[in-house]
Amino acid sequence: MNVVVAKTETGRALSDVFAVARGRLPGTGQVADRRRQAFEAYERLGLPHRRIEDWKYTDLRVLMREVLPPPAAPDAAALKRAAAALKLHAIAGVRRVVLVDGVFAPKLSDTADLGKNISIRTLRDVLEAGDAAIDAQLFAPDNSDAMVALNSAMMTDGIVIEVADGAVITLPLHIVHIASGAAPAAMFTRSLIRVGKAAGVTLVESYIGAEGAKAYQVHDSLIVSIGDGARLDHVRLIEDSREAFNISSAVVTLGAQAHFNTFGMNTGSLVSRYQATIACAGEGSRVETNGVNLLNGRQHADSTLLLDHTVPNCASREIFRAVVDDRAHSVFQGRIIVRPDAQKTDAKMMTRALLLSDEAEADNKPELEIFADDVTCGHGATTGALDQSLLFYLRARGLSEKEAQALLIQAFVGEAIESIANDALRELAISAAQRWLEARG
Repeated sequence: MNVVVAKTETGRALSDVFAVARGRLPGTGQVADRRRQAFEAYERLGLPHRRIEDWKYTDLRVLMREVLPPPAAPDAAALKRAAAALKLHAIAGVRRVVLVDGVFAPKLSDTADLGKNISIRTLRDVLEAGDAAIDAQLFAPDNSDAMVALNSAMMTDGIVIEVADGAVITLPLHIVHIASGAAPAAMFTRSLIRVGKAAGVTLVESYIGAEGAKAYQVHDSLIVSIGDGARLDHVRLIEDSREAFNISSAVVTLGAQAHFNTFGMNTGSLVSRYQATIACAGEGSRVETNGVNLLNGRQHADSTLLLDHTVPNCASREIFRAVVDDRAHSVFQGRIIVRPDAQKTDAKMMTRALLLSDEAEADNKPELEIFADDVTCGHGATTGALDQSLLFYLRARGLSEKEAQALLIQAFVGEAIESIANDALRELAISAAQRWLEARG
């Protein structure tokens, strides 16, 4: 019996967009074939929905409904709006690389005088060059997830960073994703960072919208390879427009004795989803992943993490905090897998949610799958409200109710923020949290 899957109007529209755009997307030959295969996978799967376990709490068929078409290349007006937004989110002491509407903007970036220890190229240039080894890495994520498959098919540009063996890059790299607001559109970006053996680097990613940018979509993917004995510190700051959608994925692989320290804070976007797969593939590697959601209004933010321990003597720590106000919804799904050969694994995960209103919602789902017998693993989850006795204590000493609440919220999220190794970046995250607190009614 032949089964025909009926396409929705949205499905037909996106198929038409891909048919028109595929000739202009970077890469030919094998790259074009991989794009086609990825789009076919997306068409089979469609937008994720609640009947898919990993998407149980984030039904994109309801929340997002459709994927917007890609934007036109940014013109002078778009770049001017992006430059103005950049000034408001500038970070001192970093090397900046800017993507405007999903396209590299050289005039807003600082990629001169890199030296011999680091290489920064655009995804478009890499795909057009036809480097088979890098192409294979760029398409490394499989197509079983619909949004990853769609990103593989439609990716337009991004940044490819390579750090040489033994090099310690003292200046953090800052990738800034800016929506210019020219028109409602979807940006498809993918970046790759390869950290050589015994090397070290800090990567910051910011997602922002220019003035007037509202209902846009970000579809981003990051692929990371950390060599033996290397360290990568990674900071993600989501400050998109409050009408935007941000769907981001990451695939991280660690070598022996490698160290990955990552922190993410979300204060923007109407709907966001960050899904990461982190594999401890080298013995003695260590992962520290920390996150904070600060949500209000009708925001929906989903953090879904898979930490895969495949070899012995690795350690991981996950700390996640959510502060949820009004009718916002925070989701944390954390899964730790310990494979049969991963003896002596030390893995712990803790998620806590603070609800500031009766209509706020937090779904926390920590999971352990352990197939080895000599391990130290644990997880926990709590959800609650502000301690009224502590509020009374602070107010009795002259603080207003809002000031007392802000002090307790800062203390609540402080453990996750303190994981940021760079002092300036830690202060940046603290400032973002303070802005959110000050904006509360």
